[in-house]
Amino acid sequence: MKRFDLLSLLALTLVCACNGNRFGEDGNPEESDVPVEHGMIVLGDKLEDPYTVENMSAALASLYPTKADRVVLDPTDLYVRFLPSSDAQMERLMSMNLQLVDHPVDFQIVKEGDWYHDPEIEEGRITWQYAVVPADFVFPEGIDYEVLDECFIADSGTAAKSGDIDWEAVERESFRLTGNLGMLSDPVKSDPVPPCGRITVSDPESSSEPIGVKGVMVSCNTFVKFSRAYTDEEGYYQMSKTFSGTPRYRLVFKNQKGFCIGFNLLLVPASVSTLGKGTEAGLSLHVDGSSDRKLFARSVVNNACWDYCESCVSGERSISMPPADLRIWLFGSLDCSSAPMLHHGAFVEEGVIKDFLGEYVSLLELFLPDVTLGIKNSASSYSSLYLSTIHELAHASHFMKAGRGFWNRYISYVLNSFVSSGFEVYGSGSEADHGYCEVGEMWAYYIQSSMCRSNYPSRDCNFGTGYWFSPQILLYLEDRGLNKFKIFEALRDDVTDRDLLQERLLMLWPESKNAINQAFGRYN
Repeated sequence: MKRFDLLSLLALTLVCACNGNRFGEDGNPEESDVPVEHGMIVLGDKLEDPYTVENMSAALASLYPTKADRVVLDPTDLYVRFLPSSDAQMERLMSMNLQLVDHPVDFQIVKEGDWYHDPEIEEGRITWQYAVVPADFVFPEGIDYEVLDECFIADSGTAAKSGDIDWEAVERESFRLTGNLGMLSDPVKSDPVPPCGRITVSDPESSSEPIGVKGVMVSCNTFVKFSRAYTDEEGYYQMSKTFSGTPRYRLVFKNQKGFCIGFNLLLVPASVSTLGKGTEAGLSLHVDGSSDRKLFARSVVNNACWDYCESCVSGERSISMPPADLRIWLFGSLDCSSAPMLHHGAFVEEGVIKDFLGEYVSLLELFLPDVTLGIKNSASSYSSLYLSTIHELAHASHFMKAGRGFWNRYISYVLNSFVSSGFEVYGSGSEADHGYCEVGEMWAYYIQSSMCRSNYPSRDCNFGTGYWFSPQILLYLEDRGLNKFKIFEALRDDVTDRDLLQERLLMLWPESKNAINQAFGRYN
């Protein structure tokens, strides 16, 4: 069985666990309509990198012949590639704050795409990961790497020591000498500024104005000269470096808050939407329901995660945040979603999943998603995808409170109900361990409805109220002053059914005794 087939199988079992759906993916730049390309990047001819020490030295000698003998350029950076052999090694590289790309940056790009796999690397293995690191970088032990070039990049700080040399002019001269003149921006500006711009998305049900894509990484480079920045809450970003050549831009969906959205070629946990070349002044982008489907979905999920994290804290009260390194996978061919929390240790070691997948369980351990989102029927609706994401993030918070033991029982119940009842993921409410599902879904549907009320007051925001676990109990309590922070306090590992939830709420908040008893009695 191929790995993608395995994931499809999981998507039809574990992945459909949690939302009840059935099966069906002036220096400021002008806003641009960027054509986003998917599939594998196609490389052309290898180019001469103007930033190598050798080429920058030649350019320095060309412009400043009298200084060439006195100014020796030492490497400021190294252009390298890593070959991680496992997900753990890949995570280790990502934790080092490297700007990793999966393709060489000194080749012509014939066709844009959002991933690349070296033909010499076996399919299913992680491909080479390219990066630019400081000249004194300490390479991690146990991870294969190769130094491709020693580079001199004037923005790297140590290059500023040589006084009155115009390093931008040297850089441009190196582009000319290496045959890359056509990549230079034109005309030359006397006071170059770092690229800046704004990334926005439309949510027509909540605002007539574009809203920012929040906390997403914008990365750009020309050859080995990289810069990156995170957008703020309004979607604005500004790089730290200036560029002589025309940069190539990309959105990397590893958010400033830590969560990663999607995967490229399965084994890289953060999706990239390549935006192609922009100006040296920057690139702005607006995304809406008619834009590229993947880009729109990633932008919406990104904002839902940001907003959810912001909503978890209010004054002195808080809800447990989802794990900082949460992995979220998007499936364009499904309309069902789940929060199996596999990357954080839930379920994989349990016998039921091993019995179900047999020899393929070892493959599952390589991928380990935490949240999976089916976007088949919501890829063009901001609010639908936004609220589905909120539902799964509420599960992630519950997992952080109740722990792996609770979650394993919950996911096992869902999987067994799915297999035994003909695709009814929630069962009937009478099976063994049904209470784990009862408490988990009450909470997630309640939070989904509560955030819907805040963001979309004109919508019907009563999600899941037709199911046997009655999440309207918690909405009833919220309307009577028992807010989500107080309710969350009760979601500990020993609260494994509705009755125990009622008992714990009464113990924690005796002043709300009448409302609690009325709510549970009304929907019993």
